[in-house]
This record gives sequence, C-alpha cells and structure tokens, in this order.
Amino acid sequence: MKYDSKPCKLLSARQLTGDVFDFVLEAPALAAMARPGQFAQILVPGHTLRRPISICGIDKTAGTLRFVFQIRGQGTAELAQFQPGSTIEILAPLGNGFPVDKSKRTLLVGGGIGVPPLLGVAAQLGEKAIAVLGFRNKDAVILEEDFQAAGAKTFIATDDGSYGHHGLVTDLCQEQDFDCVMACGPAPMLKAVTALAEQRGVPCYVSLEERMACGIGACLGCAVALNKEDGTQYFGHVCKDGPVFESHRVAW
Repeated sequence: MKYDSKPCKLLSARQLTGDVFDFVLEAPALAAMARPGQFAQILVPGHTLRRPISICGIDKTAGTLRFVFQIRGQGTAELAQFQPGSTIEILAPLGNGFPVDKSKRTLLVGGGIGVPPLLGVAAQLGEKAIAVLGFRNKDAVILEEDFQAAGAKTFIATDDGSYGHHGLVTDLCQEQDFDCVMACGPAPMLKAVTALAEQRGVPCYVSLEERMACGIGACLGCAVALNKEDGTQYFGHVCKDGPVFESHRVAW
C-alpha cells in the first residue's frame, strides 16, 4: 500500500444537503496513486486524530481528489467550514479499493453516505455500470446526476417514497442483470446484497466502515471479523485489509 501525507489546496467546496459537503482538492501526487474505493485520513486543526473519508472522485489528468462527506461530529463540522483556497493536510490513498473490471456489467449498490465511494467505479465503467442508490428521502439524495453523467444506468430508492422507488435498494437490484456487485452502505444492506450475489453466483465486493484512528493498521482499532477458507474466523482490519472485501470473507 503506497501512500503519502501532503498539504493540499481546497479548490472548491459545496454543500449538497443539510449535512453533506463536496470538496475538491489539488493533490496531483496522491491522485496519481489513488484507486476507487480507497480513502484518506484528513487532518482537522485542533484534533489529534484524523478523519477517515472515502475518495469520491479521482482526476489524474487534473491532479485532483474529490471527497463527499457527512458531518458526523465536531471534527467533520469544523472541516465543513473550510473555504476554497484553504490548505488541508491529507494522508492518502489508504486501504484496498474496488477491483474494477471493465469487461463486466457491474451493479453498484450504495446507501446514504456509502454512495460517494462508488462514483469513482462508475467513472471507470461508464455504460457497464448499473447504479442503485438508496436514501432516507428526496432531500437526502446526492450524486444522482454525477452517476448519470458517468454513463451509469441509475436508479434511486427512498425509505419514504418521496423520490424514486419506495422501498429498499434490494427491490431494484432484483430486476437487474449483472456479472459483478460492488456495494457500500449500512451493514444490513451489505448483508442483503451479499445474499443476492450468492443467489446469482456472481462475485461481490463490499466496502466496510468502522471507527478508526491511524488508518494504516498500526493501532488495530478498526477490527472486523473475517472468514478463512477453512471456515474458521479471524480478525482483520478495515483500514489495512479493506475497506473493500470480498463479501464472502466477511463474518456477517
């Protein structure tokens, strides 16, 4: 895993919803190394621990990284106040990303703030991508137009039916034809998507989220139970072994 820590200039900052923000940073050296599904540890002044935030977009030509994040506490609330022109120190790219195969029609399943990490996959797959994205309600929907612009066939589901399909993302997934699944979102959704992939007999990769401190496997804080080939279990770490795992390896 190759990564580095760099001070990066914030080129643009937008508020997408009440608590979700969209940052683009100038980071040519880091963008050159990054892959969809990886993440960064972002330093917020005054806080000892960095904030882990998934990489939403990678533009190797422009040398930029895009981050779409949700306010989850004091650190991310302060991060959201940064303005274009500010300098933000980030440690990236971290973890293992999605194994994108451009020959496969890939179902991308995202829930809530688990949607942003999948946009980079859609950008590489284009029309080979089918994006099924779930949100609480219409006001929480993000990045729909971005997935469409990438060429992905895009479907939206909301819990309350205020936009798109009224129900679960798995309802929409059942209607699709695909060769591979990549997903990020709440654990119950990931477990259901894993079951669907097993029914279809196709590979499935899930991106997990756990609280973490160092981001490089040193503190051993983001432990997750994983399955060995012989059926026994062991503890891996989301930051170093993941965040993307083959779904059958996760001990749901």
